[in-house]
Amino acid sequence: MKLPEKAPDWFPIIKDNFVSLISSKDFQSFNEFISTTDQHGDYLYWDTFKHLKIPEGITPELAWSYLKMTRQSKTVKTKLISKDSGLFRYWSTDVILRNLSEIDKYIGGQILVDNEAPFNKPEHKRFLINSLMEEAIASSQLEGASTTRIVAKEMLRTSRKPENHAEQMIYNNYQTILKIKDFINKPLSDQMLLELHNSMTVGTLEKSDWSGRFRTLTDEPIIVGDEEGTLYTPPPPEKIADMLKILYDYANTDETSRFVHPVIKAINLHFYLAYIHPFNDGNGRTARALFYWYMLSKKYWMMEYLTISRIFIKAPAQYKRAFLYTEMDDLDLTYFISFNIKVIIMAIKILVEYIRNKQKGVVGIGYHLKKYPELNERQRDLLRHAIDNPDSQYTIEAHQTINSVTYETARKDLAYIQNKGLFNRVKKGRKFYFIPSKNLIKILKSN
Repeated sequence: MKLPEKAPDWFPIIKDNFVSLISSKDFQSFNEFISTTDQHGDYLYWDTFKHLKIPEGITPELAWSYLKMTRQSKTVKTKLISKDSGLFRYWSTDVILRNLSEIDKYIGGQILVDNEAPFNKPEHKRFLINSLMEEAIASSQLEGASTTRIVAKEMLRTSRKPENHAEQMIYNNYQTILKIKDFINKPLSDQMLLELHNSMTVGTLEKSDWSGRFRTLTDEPIIVGDEEGTLYTPPPPEKIADMLKILYDYANTDETSRFVHPVIKAINLHFYLAYIHPFNDGNGRTARALFYWYMLSKKYWMMEYLTISRIFIKAPAQYKRAFLYTEMDDLDLTYFISFNIKVIIMAIKILVEYIRNKQKGVVGIGYHLKKYPELNERQRDLLRHAIDNPDSQYTIEAHQTINSVTYETARKDLAYIQNKGLFNRVKKGRKFYFIPSKNLIKILKSN
């Protein structure tokens, strides 16, 4: 990935041209163009903005400079300090405010679809575990873990030990996500951050002693980049302690002079930890864990059901650019906030669509399952999954993990379905698998 083009130095340009600009006959239409660009569209950086159809007679550089002036007047400063002692700032545009309202509506409480709660208690537990697995897998893949979702989920569901570096990353990520709830009533501190990092990275880093400790002067200097060059140079080790104190104060203190929306603060925490880059490796994973911690600590419980990192994977360059735009453009966090809020909205839409489809499926298969009143909700959900995934193979261990039940309970669930002729049991090596009967739907309809 190439470093974004540096934007023109806006202040001298607007200083020299401001009077003539506002005196021009087309200023009103130009001003509306600028307002519409930010308030109703994407929050654009120079490299995209310069290609817009700018009103005739105004250069892209002058238009950008006026846009920057209006942004500067609307942004608010945070307590977060850059490595060069500047203050990060952001602006809650109309688009951001509308999206925050949607987020509060959906994940600040119970998601309802067609006035119905999406899950009964057993379904709640199963779906939650599945969502946590998906997030763990996607977050690890974003950091380079090369394995398929199918293999990774099989490992997590069966509690199989990781067999390679990629699987260890995913296993660590999953275990850390499960642990986050243990921290939601605790203030952010060195101890918490180091514990999260150690849990996330143990057994996966180039040097084993990197896990659970901050960078020091004895470590090699690090840069963030790829084969095309350096993208970002983190602060030197001697600045880490002071910057982390700023991070902790920001996380642990509620604003008194100006309200900061919890979602914005969670995103800013994500950014700032990645910006400090306090670890030799594993900073991205830990920053996303910090985001989840803060969201859950502010009672956004439905956040657990969203797999944010799966969307990041589809747009890794946009994720990086949002970070770089913030650093390069006067420490304007609006780029990173805007991108992450859009990702959350996309994840919510995916979840709502899933719930709608699930409710339709429940209604469709529910009629045939009524003939088996003795089936519990775990067994019914398993049969629904088998109908949609006829090639799936199920194990006692996987059923145990996904439903958080004992081994014996999981064994009895599968054995009963097998005895009814709905599943067949086959042995592969030393392990037994349960597979859907070839005529599963026909059997259900005929009984």
